[in-house]
Amino acid sequence: MREVVLDTETTGLDVLAGHRIVEIGCVELINHVQTGESWQAYLNPQRENEREAFNVHGLSDSFLSKQPLFHQRMDDFLEFLQDSRLVIHNAEFDLKFINNELRMEGADPISGERVVDSLHLARQIYPGQANSLDALMKRLGVDASERTHHGALLDAKLLAEVYLELMGGRQSGLAFAAETQGAEYINAGDATPREAHEARPHDATEEEIAHHEAFLDQLDDPIWRRSSG
Repeated sequence: MREVVLDTETTGLDVLAGHRIVEIGCVELINHVQTGESWQAYLNPQRENEREAFNVHGLSDSFLSKQPLFHQRMDDFLEFLQDSRLVIHNAEFDLKFINNELRMEGADPISGERVVDSLHLARQIYPGQANSLDALMKRLGVDASERTHHGALLDAKLLAEVYLELMGGRQSGLAFAAETQGAEYINAGDATPREAHEARPHDATEEEIAHHEAFLDQLDDPIWRRSSG
């Protein structure tokens, strides 16, 4: 199973106020294992950052003005996504911005049905607790020491680690398989009751004792006779 963990950085919080994406980062998972494959792009939003947004991601207007427009990277972006399931933290926010960019280019929006929202997943596992990405990294022991600013690719990599922990860790598939095999074994036993048998006798017969004594007669000072003497 292929999944893509995705994150974005934007010029502000409100897509209806004309804010745009400035960075997209994606990380590939196959069967809940990071493959090392990723995709990232800085984008020219054709507008200025809000100060609060710049303080989060640190991408200046001057830097972003030199980057490609979304439509110049769109095909490459969609090719990386393929039809894979997407993992996004607080997916509603990112999906609004991505689908806004896609609609502006006349492309089909991404359906929410193919998205796993790790925020919703975390709320099910840790109800009533702080479940921001920062809080989850701290709770789950994910190392974020290299993170000085929020970058889409770095955050996607960190989210991938958090998501795998939420799903039971890197060995979750093996654990699930073991549980399934155990359940199948139990069910099979219930469905096919064993026939009861009397316990087999384990005492040696007189003939077996005689053969054993004859064997000991061929040995010099056998330990069996010392211990029994």
